[in-house]
Parts: sequence; structure tokens; C-alpha cells
Amino acid sequence: MDEDKLIAVVGVSENPDKFGYKIFNDLLSAGFKAVAVGVRGGSVAGQTVYKSLKDLSSKPDIVLTVVPPVGTDKTVDDAIELGIKEVWMQPGSVSETALKKAKAAGVKVTDRRCFMAAHGVW
Repeated sequence: MDEDKLIAVVGVSENPDKFGYKIFNDLLSAGFKAVAVGVRGGSVAGQTVYKSLKDLSSKPDIVLTVVPPVGTDKTVDDAIELGIKEVWMQPGSVSETALKKAKAAGVKVTDRRCFMAAHGVW
């Protein structure tokens, strides 16, 4: 079950109107184990926002991208380097380059599907 896996949400924002904030906050509220990654750092929902996947103390099982496609490219590069084996690209964050690169590296990719809807959170 994905509820037992550590999920890194990349693109977390301090702005409650942004999807990065809503997704991270709602995952926590639904009982998922999640860590926040956002280029600005800071904190959201009482949790530290790390500036990069490379800054996390534990390797996540799943990376969930909530960033523009160019950010997904960088995120997938980092995920491959760290040996992360699963990436969900939220609608709007899909990069064809990242998709091809991840699949070529043996990373399980789910794209154009909302993680939240697929797991009954929304």
C-alpha cells in the first residue's frame, strides 16, 4: 500500500492556494508519510520543506512532482541519481524528456494521473 511508503512531494509551496501546498497538507491529513521539497525551503503544515531531494535524510519510496515540466526534469535526474524507483508526475508537471529518461533508468512512472484522486484522498 502506498500509505506505508515515504512520499516526497516536490513543489510544496507555503501558499495555501497552490496545489503543492494542498497536496502535501492533504496527504498528511489522510495519514500518508510525506516529506516536503520546495526550492524556497521553509516550512508547511509544521513540517520542514527541504530544498532538494538530495537534502532528505531518508530516501523516499515515491516522488510526486507538482512542479512545471522543467522542474520535473531536474527532479527525475535527482531521483535516478538517488536510486528512487517510483515517480508520479501530476497533471501539468509531465515532461516528455523526464518521462523517457526515467523509464530508460528503470523507474516506475505514473503520468497524467492525479495521485490524490487515484488514492481516494480527493
